[in-house]
Amino acid sequence: MTDLYQSQRAMRRMRKAAMDRGVVAILDLGTSKISCLVLRFNGPAQFSEADGIGSMAGQSSFRVIGAGTTQSRGVCFGEINAMGETERAIRTAVQQAQKMAGVRVDHAIVCFSGARPRSYGLDGHVELQGQVVSEQDIAQALANCDVPDIGEGREVIHAHPVNFALDHRTGLTDPRDQIGNRLSVDMHLLSIGSDEVQNLLYCIKRCDLELAGLASSAYVSGRAALVEDEQELGAACIDLGGGSTGLSIFIKKHMIYADAVRMGGDHVTSDISKGLGVPMSVAERIKTFHGGVVATGMDDREMIEIGGDTGDYEHDRRTVSRAELIGIMRPRVEEMLEEVRLRLDAAGFEHLPSQKIVLTGGGSQIPGLDGLASRILGQQVRLGRPLRIQGLPQATTGPAFAGSVGLSLFAAHPQDEWWDFDMPNEVYGARTLRRTMRWFKDSW
Repeated sequence: MTDLYQSQRAMRRMRKAAMDRGVVAILDLGTSKISCLVLRFNGPAQFSEADGIGSMAGQSSFRVIGAGTTQSRGVCFGEINAMGETERAIRTAVQQAQKMAGVRVDHAIVCFSGARPRSYGLDGHVELQGQVVSEQDIAQALANCDVPDIGEGREVIHAHPVNFALDHRTGLTDPRDQIGNRLSVDMHLLSIGSDEVQNLLYCIKRCDLELAGLASSAYVSGRAALVEDEQELGAACIDLGGGSTGLSIFIKKHMIYADAVRMGGDHVTSDISKGLGVPMSVAERIKTFHGGVVATGMDDREMIEIGGDTGDYEHDRRTVSRAELIGIMRPRVEEMLEEVRLRLDAAGFEHLPSQKIVLTGGGSQIPGLDGLASRILGQQVRLGRPLRIQGLPQATTGPAFAGSVGLSLFAAHPQDEWWDFDMPNEVYGARTLRRTMRWFKDSW
């Protein structure tokens, strides 16, 4: 992959080919679990340019025909650190989903967290001189965006046009076929570490799959957990995963900011394991069945039997009060939420018209978390479950599967991105585009 623009367009073509064939795999690569959904599309995907801004604006109905989930191995902080173990875990999840679906899949669309995401807001414009806005004008305005120096070893994963302005009118969703003198565009660009991307590409290839799309877990979780009004008026989605906590902010149905905190539910489990002197598997069971972050007067009297199989009767019959367990869990959860608050403040979240916060992901199921988050973040907080999609098994409808459901929506109803437009190279003499394209070639 030597050129970002061409490689992303190649993945778009592969996605369209997979949807035309009828089936595609959705792969959510997490720290605690790896889940796979097999989607069947009802007929060829119709990418009609009349339905939106770019070439990917068409809609396609689909249903889930297969699902598979396995414990994640070889993934830490949402990033691959043991290639062989991750490959075996991916193969296990994909084979489960293929067996349930009764078909073989060759193309996969993947989302993952981690990789140190970083957001940028860009703007560009083009002079029209009273002409009708065409698709080429939009492409030229996007190409005129002055891309910042994102640093060595980083790649762009998303580049969404989030707002168009024509002369004095702003907030346009589709400026085509309108007349004006100056077209401006605001674009949100999300970059991630290139080494993590290359490791992921290599791992998918080793699993005999073709990569047909790549997305940030924070972005797709927001699309699944936020309702339409929240995406329109402004809301933040906090995806509490196993190894990292993703954060995304939406307004006008577009993501305008994303970040990640390198802490998650596995860190709470680790604290319980160390605090009580039990294995991680026992700590996870205790957290799942008895955990919480808000203590009451009854918790001092509620005793939890730790259990064990060391052979030492006294050690294996230990008990601990639920208040002690909460005393272990709460500081770590508070630390994660404080880190999220710092990132929300840095993004200027308080300036949005609506400031709702939605918690999702497996870690959001800790009892009392929404109340604690409301006190720390100082906003309206609710727990979010992913939208229901056709054919989704009951076992995969919880908050832990927000990434998988959001990635399915991302596959079937993609939003426009910078590389969905044909760059007008033959009419483009500006120094900005040449510098931008040279920078992309050098950094990919």
